[in-house]
This record gives sequence, C-alpha cells and structure tokens, in this order.
Amino acid sequence: MSFCEHCEGQRFDRARVLRALRATHRRLRGQPEEGRRDAQIVVAAIEAVRALDIPHLEYVEDEVVH
Repeated sequence: MSFCEHCEGQRFDRARVLRALRATHRRLRGQPEEGRRDAQIVVAAIEAVRALDIPHLEYVEDEVVH
C-alpha cells in the first residue's frame, strides 16, 4: 500500500512522537514511585496517539476532500 505525500508525512510525524514517548516511558519505569506514576501517564499518551485516525486527503479540482 502506498500513501500520498501528505499521509506519509503524517505517518512519519506520528512515528516520531511515538518513539519519543516510548523512550520517555522506558526512562521513567526505573524511577521511584512518582516516576512509575508518570510512566503510566506516558502509556496513556502512547495509547491516545496510537488511536488517532489519520485521514487521507485527496485533491479534487484544487479542493481538499477528506
């Protein structure tokens, strides 16, 4: 499956955000109790980003159609 340039860019940005959140999660897991609580918050953020719907945009006669 191929993606248009716009969708590919959104997928790339989403992947970068997920990598950053996962790295933060790994760092926080080894912390004392407060860090573990923060790690749970980061897990919630990861799940929220993963659940985002990335719409495909198409151009029809100079208009963007979602």
